[in-house]
Amino acid sequence: MTDAIVVEGLVKRFGATTALDGVDLTVAEGSVLGLLGPNGAGKTTVVRILTTLLQADAGRAEVVGLDVVRDADEVRAAIGLTGQYAAVDEYLTGSENLEMVGRLYRLPKREARARAGELLERFDLVDAANRPAKTYSGGMRRRLDIAASLIARPRVLFLDEPTTGLDPRSRLAMWELISDLADGGTTILLTTQYLEEADRLADRMVVIDRGRVIARGTADELKAQVGGQRLELTVTRAELLPDMVERLRPLALEEPRIDATARRLSMPVTGGAEVLAEALRRLDGNTAEIFDVGLRRPDLDDVFLTLTGHAAEEPADDDETPAAPAETVGSAR
Repeated sequence: MTDAIVVEGLVKRFGATTALDGVDLTVAEGSVLGLLGPNGAGKTTVVRILTTLLQADAGRAEVVGLDVVRDADEVRAAIGLTGQYAAVDEYLTGSENLEMVGRLYRLPKREARARAGELLERFDLVDAANRPAKTYSGGMRRRLDIAASLIARPRVLFLDEPTTGLDPRSRLAMWELISDLADGGTTILLTTQYLEEADRLADRMVVIDRGRVIARGTADELKAQVGGQRLELTVTRAELLPDMVERLRPLALEEPRIDATARRLSMPVTGGAEVLAEALRRLDGNTAEIFDVGLRRPDLDDVFLTLTGHAAEEPADDDETPAAPAETVGSAR
């Protein structure tokens, strides 16, 4: 399968901060790659380099066989980008926003208008087509923003944390839209902090932390790196957890984790039902205080914690220079 995106040894520094430190990745044509990592990991910097908005200090990158520096104009004509902030004009209607972007892509006026109508229908925005974008909800603005990135039928679509700030219902709707785009054959690079999002949408994943790739593979392959099972129990009172940790520590493959707010203890184990029974035996006398207990497979949160030592939602120590709130990528010069 042909690679639509090829990245080799990308390095980018902002003053004393190294945002990227030798990043390598590929995205197969027609697939979805999830680029995972916390704030400051370097995800947006990768996207900005690949979309010609920023030049790397070292390394090389190609999109659909085009060098992102040497062939920048051709790259911009072949891609779409939805950044972390919806890049829509609040005073234009939904229809006018899409027509404007079509004209920036140098589509003839009639074609831009026709394409805008197609996308408004596809993204369920027909009823709001003639309303100013400032009257749209957050989810509607996001849908309009993605529609704008598709106006010129790009071969590759970059989605930089497209569901950040959306409520759960809007996030689910956005996931369905992204899945539809992927099913239609669009190559997608998706950056996200939401591990559930990557698990649901991505064919393969690259985990990046502090500017370096620390793992790559399918969701199952990443989970296999952690291995085993997780013993989890939720108790009625958080003050019980430290004593339970001491009792259960001999059964754990790694140090147990406590979430005092959720009154939950979690730890990696092996042995299936036998280790569960042994855990309950060791907690004899406290079982009445256990609200819930069970074994589960490791998820991507466990993978990230194991690989990095911190949660995906926590900001890294280095500050990645953020993308501008309104970035439009097109063939217009």
